[in-house]
Amino acid sequence: MSLLSTFCIRKGLLQIEVLVLIIALVATPLQLITIGTAKAEEKHTVPLDQIVSGGPPPDGIPSIDSPKFVSVSDGDKFLGDSDKVVGINLSGDIRAYPLQILVWHEIVNDNVGDSPVAVTYCPLCFTNQVFNRTVNHTVLEFGTSGKLYNSNLVMYDRTSKSLWSQALGEGIVGSYAGIKLERIPFDVAYWKDWKQLYPNSKVLSKDTGSARPYGADPYGDYYTSPDILFPISNRDNRVGLKEIVVGLENEGLSKAYKLQDIEKLKVINDQLNNKSVTLFSLHPLMARVFDSSVNGQTLIFEYNFTTNSFTDKQTGSQWDFEGKSTEGPLKGKQLLRLPFDEGYWFEWAAFHPGTKVY
Repeated sequence: MSLLSTFCIRKGLLQIEVLVLIIALVATPLQLITIGTAKAEEKHTVPLDQIVSGGPPPDGIPSIDSPKFVSVSDGDKFLGDSDKVVGINLSGDIRAYPLQILVWHEIVNDNVGDSPVAVTYCPLCFTNQVFNRTVNHTVLEFGTSGKLYNSNLVMYDRTSKSLWSQALGEGIVGSYAGIKLERIPFDVAYWKDWKQLYPNSKVLSKDTGSARPYGADPYGDYYTSPDILFPISNRDNRVGLKEIVVGLENEGLSKAYKLQDIEKLKVINDQLNNKSVTLFSLHPLMARVFDSSVNGQTLIFEYNFTTNSFTDKQTGSQWDFEGKSTEGPLKGKQLLRLPFDEGYWFEWAAFHPGTKVY
């Protein structure tokens, strides 16, 4: 199946979307590599027959390997307030990766705060994830394999040609099969909120080395359509298939939280087996998860409408969205921020059958 026909399998595809995709493909010659079809004797951790072609060949959707960045003011020239970005903050190195760019590339190999990272996005599942690219003391570079597992992005590393599942965060075929990547906390935010929180943020530039019509989305109405284009191993209708959820797991227990519930409640205190967690939300689309234990004590948080912050019931200390106490007996204490999964419900349920729902 061609890249064009893959995107055309949806209702109401407009002619302009077809034209956009053709222009993009013609404008930039694609350097292809060969990734062989996985064989039964090859090391793998998932059923090989469930890894399917998504249409494009390997690197048909080109990763960004030498990213360039601009200032927030320059970002304002091509980003509107409602544009979405993936944001990360590592050791004070703050960067935003607009989805209008990621949708055409899906992977950015970058170095942030002296850490080699892969910023990844799967438009089919609306899953964003940031990984440390260091595996067994080797820094890997990732590309798109052109394959999907449970309708989710399958990456490959250019060192071993192993296949990696974005959703699982681990190798699934090849010499790295079963090896997990370190996940790095991130935000999905509206540009309006991100630039207000981080006015000195760096912003991924449209100067990517590829000719793509950034600002036009080749997936059209897919995000609002009920259709899922590729097979999934477990379909669960407890939640709308394309409802955005935050997923957490600990010691075999997985749980999904509807993003709209987190936004409405502002704070959720919960327990996953023996781990206490707190979910904060002060801005639309943005959710953060913290370990709620401080000095061996589990704190219970509530939202403070007056200060637009959080207060723990045990000490009355005030906490900000960064998970830092700004007032009270625990002033200066910092909660440990935890990584999580965020994306469409159908993807979380496919990878976590039997998941609980908050």
